Amino acid sequence: QVQLVESGGGLVQAGGSLRLSCAASGRTSNYIMGWFRQAPGKEREFVLAINWSGIRTYSRAAMKGRFTISRDNAKNTVYLQIDSLKPEDTALYYCAAGTTMGEIAHWGQGTQVTVSS
Repeated sequence: QVQLVESGGGLVQAGGSLRLSCAASGRTSNYIMGWFRQAPGKEREFVLAINWSGIRTYSRAAMKGRFTISRDNAKNTVYLQIDSLKPEDTALYYCAAGTTMGEIAHWGQGTQVTVSS
C-alpha cells in the first residue's frame, strides 16, 4: 500500500518561494507522481506531474515558468518548487500517485500554502 505524506507548506509573502515535498512509502516506480491544488471555494486542479523516467507533464503553459517538479527515486520523494508566489497560488496542495493523472490511486493529506500580498 502506498502512502503519501506532504510537507513544506506555510505562509509566505508574494514573490517568495516554497519547496513542497511528498514522501512516499511503498512502491511508486509504476506510478506517475503529481501535484494538485485546491483553492478555497474552487475545484481541485491538476498542476503538474512527473513519471519514473523524469518526463514532466504540465497542466498548462502558465505552470511551466514558476512550477518545477522533480523526483528522487532513491528517496521515493517528489518535490514541487514554486517560485514568484502569487496570492492566487494560495491553496491546499496535494500529492498524488496514479497510472495517469486522471486515474489517481493514492492521495496525500495535503499541505497548505498561503501567500500574502
